[in-house]
Amino acid sequence: IVLISFPTFDSLHLFVSDMEVMKERFARLLLGEDMSGGSEGVSSALALSNAITNLADSMFGEQMKLQPMYPETKEIWRKELDWLLSVVDHIVQFVPSKQMAKNGAITEIMVTKQRDDLLMNIPALRKLDSVLLETLDNFKDQKDFWYVPRDVEDTENNGDWRRDDNWWLPVVKVPSDGLSEESRKLLHSQKDSVSQVLKAATAINAVVLSEMHIPDNYIDSLPKNGKTSLGDFLYKNITDEYFDPDYFISFLELSTEHKVLDLKNRIEASMVIWKRKMNQKEKDGKSQWGSSVSLEKRELFEVRAETILVMLKQQFPRIPQSSLEISKIRNNKDVGQAILESYSRVLENLASKILSRIDDVLEADLLVQRQMMAEAERRSESEGGYEYEESEKGLSAETPNSRKLSDFIGWRLSSDTKKHSSMSDIEFFYRTEQEKPMMKSPRALPKKLSYLSKLENMRSTSERH
Repeated sequence: IVLISFPTFDSLHLFVSDMEVMKERFARLLLGEDMSGGSEGVSSALALSNAITNLADSMFGEQMKLQPMYPETKEIWRKELDWLLSVVDHIVQFVPSKQMAKNGAITEIMVTKQRDDLLMNIPALRKLDSVLLETLDNFKDQKDFWYVPRDVEDTENNGDWRRDDNWWLPVVKVPSDGLSEESRKLLHSQKDSVSQVLKAATAINAVVLSEMHIPDNYIDSLPKNGKTSLGDFLYKNITDEYFDPDYFISFLELSTEHKVLDLKNRIEASMVIWKRKMNQKEKDGKSQWGSSVSLEKRELFEVRAETILVMLKQQFPRIPQSSLEISKIRNNKDVGQAILESYSRVLENLASKILSRIDDVLEADLLVQRQMMAEAERRSESEGGYEYEESEKGLSAETPNSRKLSDFIGWRLSSDTKKHSSMSDIEFFYRTEQEKPMMKSPRALPKKLSYLSKLENMRSTSERH
């Protein structure tokens, strides 16, 4: 007896529903997001990039707590992402191969193989994706911390929740005696794991962006030389004989996201100008730099500019995309690069969000520990205050002219504030000349490394904060 099982009505209805959704998704991609069928559609590469970005925003945009994703949301994310990534299975290249005929003769033929960058990076990104989802799953059924709406918390404490920079995020609460040791170990281990994911996703994204073609409309918008792009102050410091990147970054007032992004735009624009002039020199045999700047100096300035970009990425991991990066993504025609860039970017953003949520819990626990220590100190002072006063009286009676050790050392508690002065020729603020430390010797410049090598040597997020 052979039993034949037919699909149930519910499973068949679900299958038909998935097919309809998939057809709608791919119809949008084929139309270039122009549902009118006109000529306003974008390229297939940009349409796929936007589809992955929009999908991630709808799935992780509300990830404001350390908690697992809802099963339905996780299923939608994996299913629709598989639909979009299925395109890479058909992006192939021809490679030589050998085929043996029936008579034993060997013939060289060309066979198709998935493109090398996709073959290497797509499985790596899928692994990073699963690690991030597993990290959220590890906080299932935890009871050592919970969340309270920010407006409720500030109302109870007579505060205004709208004044907080993160006013849309709920407030983390921990027990009065802090987190358990097991919870702290879990948080720190998950933080280290997510930091590695962030570094890997950032490195892949940086490599893909560096390989994208620079659009002509971006090049046409650039000034004629790097000095005009940087401004007099930045150009003078980057081209100075003695250059220390830490010293340089420390005197830039980068308190807002706009100023950091503006600095990144200036440096990237100057690097594009320098590279184009160098390529023009190699092509025509004429120097576009003039007699004052040699090839060695140009390479030196390029290394310095790349070092600054890497340091900005380390100190400001959530910096928005620069004008050059946005221009590359919008004008990119390579579908494979578009998928790699968007997938790595959404994983980078998700890793940053999870790290922020972990830091929120650890900061709440640290605050409770400090309060406990302060209360313990107050109790010890109140209990031992009488004995301390008696001992002080006895000591002063024996040695009337004695002084405390702190009187000889001169300990004082003070709070220093940073002073900045404004420069009229550029948008940034710099410290005054009196506050600049003397540079005793030039700092050794790093040898020229690829952007990927520098990003692989980035410090972990815990070290940055």
